Amino acid sequence: MNPSILLSFLIGYFLLLIIIAFATSKKTSDNSTFFLANRNSKWYLVAFGMIGTALSGVTFISVPGEVGAASGNQFQYFQFVLGNAIGFIIIATVLLPLYYRMQLTSIYSYIEQRLGYYSYKTAASIFLVSRTIGSAFRLYLVVIVLQRFIFDGYGIPFWVTVLISLALIWSYTFKGGLKTIIITDTLQTFFLVLSVFLTIFFICSSLDLTIPQAFETIKNSGYAKIFFFENFETSKFHISKALLGGIFVTIAMTGLDQDLMQKNLSCKNIGEAQKNMFTFTGVFVVINIFFLSVGALLYIFASKNGIEIPLDAITGKPRTDFLFPEIALNHLSTIPAIVFMLGLTAATFATTDSALTALTTSFCVDFLGMDKKENQEKKNAVTKRHFVHVGFSVLIFFVIILFNAVNDDSVVGGIFKVASYTYGPLLGLYGFGLFVRNRGLRDKLVPLVCILSPALCYLLATYSSAILGGYVFSVELILINGLITFAGLLLISKKTDQKTKF
Repeated sequence: MNPSILLSFLIGYFLLLIIIAFATSKKTSDNSTFFLANRNSKWYLVAFGMIGTALSGVTFISVPGEVGAASGNQFQYFQFVLGNAIGFIIIATVLLPLYYRMQLTSIYSYIEQRLGYYSYKTAASIFLVSRTIGSAFRLYLVVIVLQRFIFDGYGIPFWVTVLISLALIWSYTFKGGLKTIIITDTLQTFFLVLSVFLTIFFICSSLDLTIPQAFETIKNSGYAKIFFFENFETSKFHISKALLGGIFVTIAMTGLDQDLMQKNLSCKNIGEAQKNMFTFTGVFVVINIFFLSVGALLYIFASKNGIEIPLDAITGKPRTDFLFPEIALNHLSTIPAIVFMLGLTAATFATTDSALTALTTSFCVDFLGMDKKENQEKKNAVTKRHFVHVGFSVLIFFVIILFNAVNDDSVVGGIFKVASYTYGPLLGLYGFGLFVRNRGLRDKLVPLVCILSPALCYLLATYSSAILGGYVFSVELILINGLITFAGLLLISKKTDQKTKF
């Protein structure tokens, strides 16, 4: 595929996003609009746009690539997706009503009112670290594809590609914030969904299969196994581990994450926010079935045409993340290649632009107090917000550069592995706040508990096979992390007669 064609497409794509950004933020560049879009977002736009934010380029590339991985993944990821769906329902029925009742801008303000100042700052800090790392991972995935298939042809180094990508995201988010994101993510989700269906169509055409024949071929291919009940102790794919991990990863990475909750809080009321979540959940489950189907078709196509899984340029090992772009950009025609790039770009930038806005919001509200009236009215409040926005862009840049130097695994695996450690303490904090009554915390000790818990989890995961009779942890480790944090909070609390409000 000619790099010039793909580069021209990218330039046109971002020009469209920048035009939309300036149109939506022309008269509204204040902090209230940036943070919560004046709480006036349409639930159906939020629901549709959240699909692109939740899926990201990781789902677009890594999930199809994992289907035929050497470890025999097949469709096991769908077990995790079913756990996700249960987690989304819990968020809609338990957490969203709480957030709306308290009229929060940052969801971590709940921790301040319920547990105390240091607990609040700890929760907000956990989010900033977790989302920065997660967003860097997701953006890294699209950048390595852009580098491999476009910018290497021009002799442009990897770090410049990262810088260009972040500059483009900053250019259409810095002014309008969430109000702009709601519109651009809706557009990008449309491109993402369209590209999935068109990709299936193009691969089926190349294999001389009709759509019904394709799904029958997938069913008989050996890739379509969904439920894994064997080897509970040693298998990371056992259904109980996947479901539990899916539920609690979703609660932590969505329900306790400022990014996706910020969009929900921009709806007019709790009823519309819940309609958004229930609609989003249904579409999320269905679209993941299609992503897994794309993965099976890719491996069937590769087998038929003698295509090997591409090697990582640094490690020299097969890299399943590269299979989709390799086939789309080098073994199909120009239109499928552009469709692939459209979907990948839309998926990844829909996630990163949203995360960058949420990181800026959390820091401005949780650490600079910009939600308070006296700070909102200061003339330099918007200027400060711009500097914070730039600061997080720079931070993500350095995390991507570091990750590129050490990563040799599928990005989807890396994201959920990191989430098990970084988001676990948030589960413990919110669990304590929601379910423990009439006990007061020694608030200053909370940061220590939230540092020790991931450290203990790391040791447990490293030596679990020896300690627990061969048991191997997967994404359910996030629940253990939350429980250890919860237990630690109980140890540093004492009984009190003070009634809790929330």
